[in-house]
Amino acid sequence: MALMSDPQNFLHELVGSMSQGAAGNPTVAMIEAAFAHHGLHWRYINMEVTPEDLGAAVRGARALGFRGFNCSLPHKVTVISHLDGLGESAAVMGAVNCVVRRGDQLIGENTDGKGFLKSLTSVADPRGKSVVMFGAGGAARAIAVELGMAGIQQITVVNRSESRGAELVELLRGKLKLNAELVVWSGDFSVPAGSDVVINATSIGLYDAEARLNLEVSSLQPGMVVADVIGNPPRTRLIRDAAERGCTALDGLGMLVNQGIVGVQYWTGIEPDAAVMRRALGQALGL
Repeated sequence: MALMSDPQNFLHELVGSMSQGAAGNPTVAMIEAAFAHHGLHWRYINMEVTPEDLGAAVRGARALGFRGFNCSLPHKVTVISHLDGLGESAAVMGAVNCVVRRGDQLIGENTDGKGFLKSLTSVADPRGKSVVMFGAGGAARAIAVELGMAGIQQITVVNRSESRGAELVELLRGKLKLNAELVVWSGDFSVPAGSDVVINATSIGLYDAEARLNLEVSSLQPGMVVADVIGNPPRTRLIRDAAERGCTALDGLGMLVNQGIVGVQYWTGIEPDAAVMRRALGQALGL
């Protein structure tokens, strides 16, 4: 497989993304910028895929020779049944956001948690920390597992669905022996005093800068790290509220760039230039 551009080769290696709300996904800008910067004869195709069509889309990717693809909302868990196997971290998390073709097999990996952890460690060491996390879906699973492996002291999962939240808590207790508890989310949640890190791992705020997390804003205290997984828009209402309260506010752009870097490494074997990707992402979002 030739990685560098060949003027006589008119067939690109294909990767891409399967999601709903694909028109608002800026990942294509940073990945294609990395391909261009490194002279890779690859294309990243952004695809709108409904849950009903996910199986057909994965079969289509196989037939078209895709080297892999990202999975975003709402496919991170349901895609697993359409794959040939899982990498170690994805198997623990039960969620996939990056599929890699290895030989004739499509293998599910997860870069969400790794991207988030790298972003978090730029402002705080997670070891020994007390964490509050909203959500129990694919991104939440990935983040919680990586945080557990990084040595946090305890985590409170706040989720509307008791069954889904309990499933994640049991995973963290069983596989990582982590001190984890569930709070069923009803009304505005008040962050307990002494919490170090607060994370929105839900889709609330995606493509909507005014969407409000059901959170008692006055419970956010200076010194807390408040992180949002939402990358578009980067200045969500939660991030703005946290900054006004004197918290260290961590937007979703760092996580998005870092997980993109790992994805490109999985697909191409090349370590892409992070600055190139971050700059392209900022330009795409008008920052």
